[in-house]
Amino acid sequence: MPMDWTERRERYRAVLEGESCIHPGSVYDPISARIAEDLGFEVGMFAGSIASMTVLGAPDLIVLSLTEFAGQTYRICRAGNLALMCDADHGYGNALNVMRTVEELEAAGVAAFTIEDTELPTPFASDGPRLLTLDEGVGKMKAALSARRDPRLAIIGRTSAATIADMDDAMRRIAAYEASGVDAVFLTGIRTRAQVEAIRATVDIPVILGAAGPEIQDLDYLARNGVRICLQGHQPFMAAIQAVHTALKALREGTPPAELEGVASPELVKRVTRDDDYRRWMKDYLDG
Repeated sequence: MPMDWTERRERYRAVLEGESCIHPGSVYDPISARIAEDLGFEVGMFAGSIASMTVLGAPDLIVLSLTEFAGQTYRICRAGNLALMCDADHGYGNALNVMRTVEELEAAGVAAFTIEDTELPTPFASDGPRLLTLDEGVGKMKAALSARRDPRLAIIGRTSAATIADMDDAMRRIAAYEASGVDAVFLTGIRTRAQVEAIRATVDIPVILGAAGPEIQDLDYLARNGVRICLQGHQPFMAAIQAVHTALKALREGTPPAELEGVASPELVKRVTRDDDYRRWMKDYLDG
């Protein structure tokens, strides 16, 4: 029997429909998602770039498959009750592939996901990132909405037009995506208050920002302008890479294990692995 993802999707919807702006916790596996949940993050974010590095050890070049991405997403979702938002890139193909992406991610338990209008993977002989035509972008949004079975699942139209093209094109795109029926719009490359206010004047649905500039890193200001979620980047995964590298390098160079710094305590390990639950289940079901 499939798991019930309803409550976490309702909590995510409450964030979109609220009056505050929050930072999500960037997560990449079951343990990191449990840590984010334990620390009180309202929303988790699983990025496509982080998925590629976590699953394949590869850069963000769209070499990860939908099956691999959905599998890791499900592992994250089943490990706790964090409302997870994920970056579904371009939906792994055309509008029909987007529909398949919706089916897989909805079954995996996500609370929300973005579909973007960048032409991915990088085309042959391309001199830089390119955008889909507006008509194809709208078609992908409509396809995603038509494939959704749980109305609580939030579908978010994403564009990088502000950096690939210009703000006028970005405004045309988010207005069209709002008209298609998406639940929110996600923009990257927003740097100034003037840009934030242009977005607010263009759409009435909730706004999510990624890679926002320092001028606008004010949650109260963003909240007043309709921004409900503002990403901070994916430092937790980068910190994990550094921690593993540092520990292995120190061990390789002869540092005794007991002298390593920054190692999780046994108590923390037990907490994030839910050791108490497993001990209780062993007592209840294995003691005879």
